[in-house]
Parts: sequence; structure tokens; C-alpha cells
Amino acid sequence: MRKKAPKRVREQVVVYLDERDRALLDQLTKTTGLAKTELFRRGLRRLADEALTRTAPGFSLRQLVGTAGDDDLPADVAERADEYLYQRKYQRRKPRKRARAR
Repeated sequence: MRKKAPKRVREQVVVYLDERDRALLDQLTKTTGLAKTELFRRGLRRLADEALTRTAPGFSLRQLVGTAGDDDLPADVAERADEYLYQRKYQRRKPRKRARAR
């Protein structure tokens, strides 16, 4: 016999919005197709992620760019990445000479 899944407990919260925020919420619901409650949940989670981890959006990218100046890579590595990564693999190799049949 199957057990019933436990009911999810939710708490109702009232939010007062001014005209500008209400217009933004309406625009987001139309653009994303998500329910207003889902937009609030996602916004709350994103804000919590930023505030509780003490990192701002784009933090990891800024860290990566900030440390790029300390490396010993050539200045044109972005333009010629394949050449540096694969070095001579793109150069054509000399054809091998076939062994002669005896």
C-alpha cells in the first residue's frame, strides 16, 4: 500500500509594493511565464546567496581576471590560444617514408 507524500507546509507572506515594483513584477511574470510567488522565492534565494556568502555577483570572474595579471603567459595568449595550447600539433608533419619491400 502506498504512503501519501507529506504535505508541504507553506506560510503566507504579505508584501506591499509601490507602483514601480508592481510594474516590474508584472513585467517579469509576462516575460518569464513564472508565477509571482516563484519570482519572489527565486529573488529571496538569490539575495540570500549573495548576502550570506558575502560574495557579490560576478565575484569568481573578478577573481579570475584579477589573478590573470600575475601569470607568466604571453600577452597575446587570448589571440593565439590554440597555438599556445597545442603548440606544434597544427603544423603539418613531414610524410613518413615507407619502408621498402625486400
